[in-house]
Amino acid sequence: MSRAGDDVAFGLENRAVPRDEIWPRVDAALNAVGFPYDRDRNTAALSGGEAQRLAIAGVIALRPGLLLLDEPTANLDPDGAQLVRTAIAKVIQDLDATLLLVEHRVDEALPLVDRTITLGADADAVWTPGAALPSRRAVTAPGEALLSAESLWLPHNDKTVHEVVLQGQALAVEGPNGAGKTTLALLLGGLTKPARGRVAATPTLAGRDAARPPHRWRASRLAARIGSVFQNPEHQFVTDTVQAELALSGAEPATVATLLERLRLHHLARANPFTLSGGEQRRLSVATALAAAPQVLILDEPTFGQDLRTWRELVTLLADLRDEGRALVLVTHDAQLVEAIADRRLKLTR
Repeated sequence: MSRAGDDVAFGLENRAVPRDEIWPRVDAALNAVGFPYDRDRNTAALSGGEAQRLAIAGVIALRPGLLLLDEPTANLDPDGAQLVRTAIAKVIQDLDATLLLVEHRVDEALPLVDRTITLGADADAVWTPGAALPSRRAVTAPGEALLSAESLWLPHNDKTVHEVVLQGQALAVEGPNGAGKTTLALLLGGLTKPARGRVAATPTLAGRDAARPPHRWRASRLAARIGSVFQNPEHQFVTDTVQAELALSGAEPATVATLLERLRLHHLARANPFTLSGGEQRRLSVATALAAAPQVLILDEPTFGQDLRTWRELVTLLADLRDEGRALVLVTHDAQLVEAIADRRLKLTR
């Protein structure tokens, strides 16, 4: 629905809940998940994490006897994730409900569950408490600036950003849902024109386009210089096979084969990208950004939907690229990713 309150009320109306009970239950559900706006908020203006909270509120409002939740706290900031887990626990207790929770990060789910079932025989893929995680600090000092944000305005919080993106450095962009992290990623990636302020590329990155901001570069030149991974991976797929998606950038067959193998997508080379799981789509979106070998990589939630094994492989791959001199901008709520690879942090606030 176009309004947040109507979206939560939709299920209640279809269950024929009495009219005078609907809005109190809507408000209680929105409050339980920490939804930061009133009922009239336009759902098209929500960040990915805010939309996630709204979807969960719509389920909680129904007071179900059985909750089936597939990674309910993915893409949520830490405070929002804790609010959602608390709300789920309260629903289970108050309604004596049953919960079936699909998760990669078992340690975060343990307080909610009585029993766990592991699918598959690969123990290395299971994310359990105390699992060994890589730590990859930069092997050399960062190089020159490639991109700079100069008085760049973020409409979500009416604040401006001043920042530089350096060769051989991983910059983590953190902050609560709705703080403008994804907007900043789109601006730095040249995919959105700034309303105020500007994004400037240095001659090393811009080449013959040094007089123009990235959003005015031709698409082929932009993709070859700045690779972007969207928050929603399916938004960047344009072909009908995984292999064709990687070859679209003009990458050599050997490069395509290496990316398929390294990101564990080789067995899916002929599959349609839209038939992949969420985690597989995320790895494909990272691979498509890497295929053109850009100097700057801007990745929005790059580790979403990964089991422990593929998470480790992504971290290792990204660290290797950083150590080869690429510049990384990591928009993320994944504190373990930040701890493992980030050389510097930019914290946005609401």
